[in-house]
Amino acid sequence: MTGHLARIAEVRAGAVPAKVRYPIRVRAAEVLRTGVVGAGLVRVTLGGPGVDGFESHAPDEHVKLIFPEDDGSLRLPEPDGDLLRWPRPVPTSREYTVRRYDPVNRELDIDIALHGAGGLGAAWARSVRPGEIIHVAGPPGGLIVPPYDRYLLGGDITALPAIARRVEELPRTARGWAFIEVADAREEIGLDPPEGVEVCWLHRGAAAPGTTGLLADAVRRVEVPPGERVYVWLAGEAGVLKPLRRWVRDELRLAGADYDITGYWKRGVADFDEDP
Repeated sequence: MTGHLARIAEVRAGAVPAKVRYPIRVRAAEVLRTGVVGAGLVRVTLGGPGVDGFESHAPDEHVKLIFPEDDGSLRLPEPDGDLLRWPRPVPTSREYTVRRYDPVNRELDIDIALHGAGGLGAAWARSVRPGEIIHVAGPPGGLIVPPYDRYLLGGDITALPAIARRVEELPRTARGWAFIEVADAREEIGLDPPEGVEVCWLHRGAAAPGTTGLLADAVRRVEVPPGERVYVWLAGEAGVLKPLRRWVRDELRLAGADYDITGYWKRGVADFDEDP
């Protein structure tokens, strides 16, 4: 067993979540097919020899899709041991959750949200055709979470791929809640949570993404049974998450290792990047 796989097994058998680094690679992957998932996501399935040896161990791990520059040039990072050395200025890229990796069929699924006016990644997902090549960097590692008494998950449609994967990979005996804000029922998708995990879809209607308090209000109504350890994972629009950061810290009084709250995007900011 290699070093990072041994470390993953160690964390899963322990009591405290930890981020584990994997060797980072850049791969030329072939687009096999695309398809809609609900009304708010486009799934791009990648494959070919370029995905051989890909690793996927955590529900919220991410990769960067690297796009050509405006002049048509393509600038790629270079291998640097187990890391990558990125050119300056940094190439045009967008970051997405690994929704699924199937090493037997050599398939990698990336679900891309189409919310708002969209952006570079959404436009690419809508227009890309089978046979085209996209360069994929990562994942650089993932957050490995050992068993907890309960799990509290929440986010908007940009977090839906990670939430969907996480509820699928939870122990079948797991208990908890998942709150997902979408426009309406058309954006809901089929999930496979454990029987003890309650999924609640929050419909914002005509309100723009990232402008309501639906998610924050729903999450703060949760009551964790006394004496139980809860793990909290929340992602979405950065401003929406601010009151939830305070709630987790001041009301739930969780230790830093017991929650992960990440702004995936910010209203009015293109290519937003928040350090977790």
